[in-house]
Amino acid sequence: MTKFESNVKLVAASQEAVFEKLSNPANLEKVKDRLPADKVKNLSFDAESITVEVDPVGKISLQLVEKEPCKCIKYGTTSSPLPFNLWIQLLPVTENECKMKLTIGMELNPFMKAMVQKPLQDGVEKMAEMLAMVQY
Repeated sequence: MTKFESNVKLVAASQEAVFEKLSNPANLEKVKDRLPADKVKNLSFDAESITVEVDPVGKISLQLVEKEPCKCIKYGTTSSPLPFNLWIQLLPVTENECKMKLTIGMELNPFMKAMVQKPLQDGVEKMAEMLAMVQY
């Protein structure tokens, strides 16, 4: 499995507050306006899943597959040109700060890895930056 990891981001909120918000995809409705409109279209959420169209990739649907309270949230694709998993890991720093890291894991052959490595690394980094700026 190939993994793409974001840098660790410092979030100005407790680990519990961040977990509560990110473990329910419906809460992500509030970050919709921060996404690049030229790249992300038709974003929709419910309590268990996220669906989005990303240029030039196409439609991607993520389903919440596992929650480890306050530590880790795992999503898996139910619809995607390239199936992958997304992990959001949280670690406490203080009562009002935590660290967050995003990881995308997917099976890639060497040819596909060469094609998608840079856009996926950039994407996971931008996603982590955006989630670190959310008001928790």
